[in-house]
Amino acid sequence: MPKKTTIIYKTKKKHPLKIKEATAIYTADKLDIAHTRACDCGPTHINCLTAKEWLKSQLGVWQFFYEKRDIRDKTLHPATFPINLVKKCIELFTHKGELVVDPFVGSGTTLIAANDLGRNAVGFDLNEKYSALCNQRLDGLLNLYNTKQIAVRDDAINIDQYSEPDSISLLVTSPPYANLLNRQRKNKSRRGSERNNEQFLKVEQYSQNERDLGTMPIEEYQQEMAQIYKRLLPLLKPKGHCIINVPDMWWDNRRITIHIAVVEALRSVGYELRNTIIWDRTNIVNRIGIFGWPSNYITMGVTFEYLLDFWRPPVIQPINI
Repeated sequence: MPKKTTIIYKTKKKHPLKIKEATAIYTADKLDIAHTRACDCGPTHINCLTAKEWLKSQLGVWQFFYEKRDIRDKTLHPATFPINLVKKCIELFTHKGELVVDPFVGSGTTLIAANDLGRNAVGFDLNEKYSALCNQRLDGLLNLYNTKQIAVRDDAINIDQYSEPDSISLLVTSPPYANLLNRQRKNKSRRGSERNNEQFLKVEQYSQNERDLGTMPIEEYQQEMAQIYKRLLPLLKPKGHCIINVPDMWWDNRRITIHIAVVEALRSVGYELRNTIIWDRTNIVNRIGIFGWPSNYITMGVTFEYLLDFWRPPVIQPINI
């Protein structure tokens, strides 16, 4: 089992999740974590859902609501997805007891969802603060299924040092969006006085680590995603799924198609794209400003994002990159 180090938190009473310092979490050894089914489903079933639950998931446009445990404070993390979103992905593509891995775990939403659903899970992140935040959010949660959820501070390129081949049932994540957060916020989609809010002119970036995908231009980002997921593919079970949540964005009046870059990256190393799902965010977006009127039509990236569903095909035939 990997050596576990002591986690030290220094918090402010006024803001209990304002983490200022924490030690590293694990060393790079194979993790002692289960990855086999703990249910009575048939051998050909890809999940534990009933037919009625399955039917609800077949629509290609999904909506979600945030809950109290979700992190909405951008000073803690600049980009989070709802717990209910990742829970739906986990329910669709895993069985109880199986292993879920998030290569860019951020604030730990995937780990919380896995705990709720009785799945084992490991999340990786470069940022020490986020690894500590994950563990703090997990502290005190009821573990009704005797499963483990572990946060590891390490580069996603090293995940194959922690997991065995054919052990992961689901890869699910919302990765950094190339260098598109690594700039001052202008709040062009906000109305009136709301534009000059606490985010205005701030750089809301994960880190300035040179290995952080969020510092890379889109071309370099695509190459790095390919290299990371090339090493992850043998860890994924045959026909195991990989869900990547990304938006497209605008930069200097040019649409940056992050979802296309991700599709090309993963296809180039052997993944097969199975589904494209739209995360419709209109029910949680308020007071959108008039952007581009009257001369430049631009669809607002804040109102929808992509959920790209890949799998590991039964026979891997990657293209060398």
